[in-house]
Amino acid sequence: MRIGILGGTFNPIHIGHLILAEEARFKLRLDKLILVPAFMPPHKNTRDVIDAKDRLEMVRLAIEDNPAFEISTYEVDSKKKSYSIDTLKEFRKIYGDDAQLCFITGSDSLKDLFSWKNINDIFKISKFIVANRPGYPLKDIPKEADTVVITPIEVSSEDIRKRLKEGRSIRYLVSEKVRKYILEHNLYRLPNAS
Repeated sequence: MRIGILGGTFNPIHIGHLILAEEARFKLRLDKLILVPAFMPPHKNTRDVIDAKDRLEMVRLAIEDNPAFEISTYEVDSKKKSYSIDTLKEFRKIYGDDAQLCFITGSDSLKDLFSWKNINDIFKISKFIVANRPGYPLKDIPKEADTVVITPIEVSSEDIRKRLKEGRSIRYLVSEKVRKYILEHNLYRLPNAS
């Protein structure tokens, strides 16, 4: 079994995440792809990160109609900093040594890669896949990594949060269910955005 693992803060999940996940699933011939929202990302400023339960629910809403996608609550349930190596070890326990785990990250992560906890173990436990991301060229890729070229989509969670704070629309940047959830729960301080 080939399993893709795509972790992230998903603050919020957007079409860029979903396109990356679907294209990676197809190009890597994955049997399934698991999205893993982080409880507390170790390499990001968490000041603007909303509660994990809301991020988890938005991921669930965004992927609920794709039978090849699953969501893992492992990192959120841990209630501690989310390290990829710990998550991969957990998936290795669940799926056994016969499963091929494909850990997928964006090219924007490469700048901090060698500061990750136990990065060399990540390379051993999983096939390390780097997906291109607009503004972050595929360079300085570790020899242990493979690349997958994804249709570049110029959208980011940071831009979505900024739009919401400014009262601008996020329609079509996130799924309609996620957009409605954000509005209904007044996330990212957006009283009038549509």
